[in-house]
Amino acid sequence: MSAPLPNLHEFSAILFDLDGVLTPTAELHMRAWHATFDQVFAEKAVTAPYTDGDYFLHLDGKKRDDGVASVLESRGIRLPLGSPDDPPAADTVWGIGNRKNAVFSQELEQDGIAPYPGSLALVDTLFGASMPMAVVSSSKNAVWVLRAAQLADRFSVVVDGVTAADEGLASKPAPDMFLNAAAKLGVEPGGAVVFEDAISGVSAARAAGFGLVVGVDRGVGESALRDAGANLVVTDLADFVGGARA
Repeated sequence: MSAPLPNLHEFSAILFDLDGVLTPTAELHMRAWHATFDQVFAEKAVTAPYTDGDYFLHLDGKKRDDGVASVLESRGIRLPLGSPDDPPAADTVWGIGNRKNAVFSQELEQDGIAPYPGSLALVDTLFGASMPMAVVSSSKNAVWVLRAAQLADRFSVVVDGVTAADEGLASKPAPDMFLNAAAKLGVEPGGAVVFEDAISGVSAARAAGFGLVVGVDRGVGESALRDAGANLVVTDLADFVGGARA
């Protein structure tokens, strides 16, 4: 019989990654990245095809430009960084990132997004118990996604890709974004919890010294999340609902 899960009400704050933890937007991101790099690799005559493994290894949890550069480097491609306002057709790191974002935005606008039922149940329970909560996401679309999923009013703090760019925060797996969110919540990391589905995010939370790092396995694998520093791994945040009530 497995050990009971910790009571979240014993902690001072809860920090959530967004894509793959609260909402299934990771699936949209994966499809958009796949379509984008299929096109890029065809243009560059790259023989090793893009795979979902590339997403988990190079892109998942990272800022867009860092992720693009990592994928390109894995295929021996070096491109100018460019700038965030590069058009999608630009042959730059930012251009490729903006090309992907155009695909992602189109899919999100067409299909919308709903939170994972178990994640919604946990967030609503914590919100009802007045637990301080934050979203920490490398995505620049985080606020838009939270609004589309009708979750924006649940979180007093959102630290995302826009915040990281504006405030000069390093991308996950660096601890900067989580530490920034904890400071804005007014809590010490050691007394707070992080829920993360990405290896880079788990590593970032562990490096930041959070009291409990929960890996959420949406496909990367339990062993990989534990190796990155997760204290425990779940597949559904609903498992914590009973321990989230005051």
